[in-house]
Amino acid sequence: MPQSFRLRFDAGPATQALREGAARGLLLGAEHVLAQSAEVVPLDEAALQRSGAASVDPASLTAMVSYDTPYAVRQHEQLDYGHAPGRTAKYLETPLNSSRQDVAALIAAQIRRALR
Repeated sequence: MPQSFRLRFDAGPATQALREGAARGLLLGAEHVLAQSAEVVPLDEAALQRSGAASVDPASLTAMVSYDTPYAVRQHEQLDYGHAPGRTAKYLETPLNSSRQDVAALIAAQIRRALR
């Protein structure tokens, strides 16, 4: 005779753990992109480089990497500026694009870790 059973699953704790893992992964990913960009950011006695920051908004699960000087955007976008060897414009865009797989792996690892 077939037996019946009832299963109750509370997804709340699992969902919370997933979000926390994703937020940790996003922060690690943003910090990775920041580190990569710090290697190519134009040098200006290091004010621009020191102004770099990585942050995460856990509520929306969005990450941000930024540089905060009055000329940061112009340095990023102006392709014809002369820079020291190894330093370049697009100092955020290029590292972000080249680090996509690394960032995805960091996020995935933190989500897996949260589910243990």
